[in-house]
Amino acid sequence: MTSDENFLSISNLKAQDLERPVMKLLKGILKWTVRVLLVVLIIAFVWGFIAYWMSKNDCQQLTANPTNPMKAILQCDYGVANLTLSEIEKPVPADNQVLLKVRAASLNPVDGHLLRGFFLMRPMVGMRKPKETRFGRDVAGQVEAIGKNVTQFKPGDEVFGLARGACAEYACGTERGLVIKPNNITFEQAGGVGVAGLTALQGLRKGNIRAGQKVLVNGASGGVGTFAVQIAKAIGAEVTAVCSTRNVDLVRSIGADHVIDYTKEDFTKRDQKYDLLFDNVGNHSRSERQRVLTPNGVCVLAGVGGAGMHPESLGRVAGNLAAALFSKFGGQKFVTFIAQTNKDDLAFLRELMQSGKVSPIIDRTYKMSETQAAVRYLEEGHARGKVVITID
Repeated sequence: MTSDENFLSISNLKAQDLERPVMKLLKGILKWTVRVLLVVLIIAFVWGFIAYWMSKNDCQQLTANPTNPMKAILQCDYGVANLTLSEIEKPVPADNQVLLKVRAASLNPVDGHLLRGFFLMRPMVGMRKPKETRFGRDVAGQVEAIGKNVTQFKPGDEVFGLARGACAEYACGTERGLVIKPNNITFEQAGGVGVAGLTALQGLRKGNIRAGQKVLVNGASGGVGTFAVQIAKAIGAEVTAVCSTRNVDLVRSIGADHVIDYTKEDFTKRDQKYDLLFDNVGNHSRSERQRVLTPNGVCVLAGVGGAGMHPESLGRVAGNLAAALFSKFGGQKFVTFIAQTNKDDLAFLRELMQSGKVSPIIDRTYKMSETQAAVRYLEEGHARGKVVITID
């Protein structure tokens, strides 16, 4: 055997000697990783099983022989069919709360998701039964009573904003979620502002809207869309609205400078570029939306096409999340956001309504006893503006 062959033989032996412990270590790591994952999965399953069967809410307490009863919509179990008109105890405001005699409330797409208890939301909203049994957030009404720490309102004031359990004869809200109602809008209109108005305003601001910009609103005829068109115009933007044929006249009437009928034309195939794309639908790919944005344009991902879960909904959610992630590496931005309760923003919306620059659009009104039908109509996905619940 030559010296070179001897050297190679020794080298191979050393390599084998090194490979054996390394492989043994890797196998040990893999084995323990599998064991840990199995333990985690077993713990998660046991926790989920226990959490599911221990999940409960306050429905029985709320409906048990109220001494000062009022009517309210309750959701004791998941599903639209489980929305019930019940008699419960009239609430008493805490020190920092306002008791409202409700005149109107309204529905939002998120209400449908919470009602149906989409499985990814269950750990937050209740495993087997919904934690939140009082239905509705948007509210308009008159102040009935105030807590001792409330300074901005007095009994008799007409207000609008957000309050827990708004679909009821009475509901409690906080000062930060309510503002005085303008005299030139009705309770029904004011009851439709809350979530949709805040979503439109905060979304446009998330897109850094400025006067003189070209703004496109995709899904311009829905609750959020009708607010977005009007707010963008009030700020001084040139607004293009995308909607179906039957809603063309509506979006023109609320101030859109240009209207694209999506049944006849795809806005992503036009040559026009926009500084801000406010997307309530999410029915185009990231590259298609990038094509109509200016080099530093922003696409605000505000929704996936209305209320309820539809076959395309999960795909649109995934597409929006992917677009937001990949846009971090380029000039054009795709941004997500969650609307927040903000008194200053509610006050800004009030001023826009007081000046006549924004007018809430109502599609249909329903009685409180017809709330199930109202939710089902909203989830059909064809509502023009807001669906409102009136409280007698």
